[in-house]
Amino acid sequence: MLLSPNALPGYHAGQGVSVCTMIKNGKPTKRQIILEEAAKLFKDKGYVGTSMRDIAGQVGMEAASMYNHIKSKDEILDHICFRISDIYIAHLQEIEELPLSYGEKLRTLIRRHIQLMIEDGPEVSVANHDYKYLPAARLTDFTDARRRYEKGFAALIAAGTAAGEFQSVNPTVALFTILSAVRWIELWFKPGRSLSAQELEDHIITMLLNGLENR
Repeated sequence: MLLSPNALPGYHAGQGVSVCTMIKNGKPTKRQIILEEAAKLFKDKGYVGTSMRDIAGQVGMEAASMYNHIKSKDEILDHICFRISDIYIAHLQEIEELPLSYGEKLRTLIRRHIQLMIEDGPEVSVANHDYKYLPAARLTDFTDARRRYEKGFAALIAAGTAAGEFQSVNPTVALFTILSAVRWIELWFKPGRSLSAQELEDHIITMLLNGLENR
């Protein structure tokens, strides 16, 4: 049985969720609103093409007032990129410890990857595309975090292959095939389409893993 996010060890409601989710549970702070709206603008216009004045206009504030909550665009980008990478790595670490088969672990990890893309689409898009604008030291930290996630993901596939659960495939090829397959979600999926988020997850997982698992 696949686990829901709430069933993951160490998962707490409201932890690592988007501002949109937090709005449902209580009034967000001005800083949270700024971060949420900035991510949308970065996704639509690009990090370079978005000014602090654009962000202030989006949230209905004077630019000077916004600096009481956010120091710079660099701070916003840093927050978005590392929040997303921290969530991905936390999911991987939690799932690695679950008493499940490698196939179930991989299903759960892919499902969480998809859910994050659906729930925090603008932030994930920014972390995927605009991370290169981080200052040099932070860029190194971020790329190191990405490599840790990718290495752990590939190791999970390799362990499943060694255990006889998966076909004999190159783990790196399998890893980037999976990540590439789910990345298109940010370009196509929008809530309210005829396909629900749950159905989207199920279809993607079925298509990906039927070609990987031994039968």
